[in-house]
Amino acid sequence: MTNRTLVIVNTTGRQGASVARVASAVGYSIRAHITNKLSEKDGMVAKELRELNNVEVVEGSLEDKKLIARLFVGAQRAFINTISWGDEVVIGKALADAAKKAGVQHYVYSSMPDHAVFGHGWPSLPLWSCKFAVENYIRQIGLPATFVYTGIYNNNFTSLPYPLFCMKLQPNGSFEWTAPFHPDKPLPWLDAEHDVGPAVLQILKDGIRQWSGHRIGLAYQLLTPRQVCAAFARGLQRSCSYKRGPITVEVPIPSGYRSQLEGIEILLGKLEAPYFGLDIEAPDEALELWEGYRGMEEYAREVFPLEEAANGLTWMH
Repeated sequence: MTNRTLVIVNTTGRQGASVARVASAVGYSIRAHITNKLSEKDGMVAKELRELNNVEVVEGSLEDKKLIARLFVGAQRAFINTISWGDEVVIGKALADAAKKAGVQHYVYSSMPDHAVFGHGWPSLPLWSCKFAVENYIRQIGLPATFVYTGIYNNNFTSLPYPLFCMKLQPNGSFEWTAPFHPDKPLPWLDAEHDVGPAVLQILKDGIRQWSGHRIGLAYQLLTPRQVCAAFARGLQRSCSYKRGPITVEVPIPSGYRSQLEGIEILLGKLEAPYFGLDIEAPDEALELWEGYRGMEEYAREVFPLEEAANGLTWMH
């Protein structure tokens, strides 16, 4: 590999940060984009990125076409995970155009399904369907690309009163998770911080000839909600139970995320649609890329208490 420059967009997110940590450790030169919002550029992950070897941090808005054009100059590889900084489809298309113009040879894009294309009366999820639209554009312009579809993050769980993945602490010290998912229907799970980086690195190592145009379900365990709670119980040595129920919103959230939650309650709750749609399987291909994944029990035992403590919670003491 003569050119080891890797562009990463949304590098302070869990996926991008994982890729940056692993790729910089094996000698890639990382061009790490972060937004110029104070909460992001001065945050803990941004500070960590600046301390890593071989990392150049690029700050700025992805609505700045000049910045996007500079981002890919001289790079042959990229990992892109867009989020809702603005019009995600417009930004995603602009990134793809700039990468193609710069001659990027392997573009790994973090996509998600649009369930409406499968029929069955399934609705689109707004924060997923925009990614699928960008994926289709990448294919249309002929940019050499691989598409990773991530499972549900283990790291979503918290005992804070956030919707959908609140592992609520009970007065007796046990935990209870309430969500609209069928208690015995398996869902795909992923420790994003631990496992996205090694998997993406292997995709880049294998190269575009092996993975051109391919969709990869990036999830390492298929667990029902009851199995998730059993894993938490073993990891924390505390009782943990699951209750099927509606999503409750107890804290302010962006309107776009509220629409996403409403869609999840219908699509994955009421209709019990498969998480990845109909044409992606997990975890076989993910395990071919990386076998050293962190499972739910290990996450609950080793990481969940640390993340809770970082949020100022003290139940673990």
